[in-house]
Amino acid sequence: MNLFRTPFFLPRIYPSLQWRIPTKENELFLTFDDGPVPGPTEFVLDELRKVDAKATFFCIGDNIRKHPSVFEKVINDGHAVGNHTFHHLKGWGTSLEKYVENIELCKLQIANHKTHINNFFRPPYGRITFQQIKTVREKYKIVMWDVLTHDYLKNISRKDVLRGSIRATRPGSIIVFHDSLKAERNLTYVLPKFLEHFSSLGFTFKSLPNV
Repeated sequence: MNLFRTPFFLPRIYPSLQWRIPTKENELFLTFDDGPVPGPTEFVLDELRKVDAKATFFCIGDNIRKHPSVFEKVINDGHAVGNHTFHHLKGWGTSLEKYVENIELCKLQIANHKTHINNFFRPPYGRITFQQIKTVREKYKIVMWDVLTHDYLKNISRKDVLRGSIRATRPGSIIVFHDSLKAERNLTYVLPKFLEHFSSLGFTFKSLPNV
């Protein structure tokens, strides 16, 4: 079992969530959670630019509020933006009312910078209840992942993060990195090599399709 790839049974349990993008092409869908943050987010943007890659940034509303100029850089580079709640709330243990309210607070922060807002939402920690799914899906496409890089873990080596992420990735994979201070050590090592590896194999990197 590859610990970097989502277990096969989860998409069966939660079929209404987006885990992977159906495709016959060599294309990958990079996503970055928990930004925008000065330093890590700007590093990611620089690396994506080198290989003409587009990605989707699932942003925390409070980070948008604190770092509006960094968020503007994401927008200006032509990347897609998704909602990751205002306070990075874990759905489990959070009331439906509070959860939805936090999502809408994040949406307002995004709206301050963009005239067009897509409907992507990713639950922090991947933790969301069936009741929350039912309600959130009325307005948003809930996006999970096919590959979790574990770049935020301190007890795993950078080489293992890279090796595991590459092995788990396949055409159509939605891949999670984190543009956060917590993940910075692994991110700065893994992302350039990950991009280089798949670029050399003829893969392209795209933002999530807004359908």
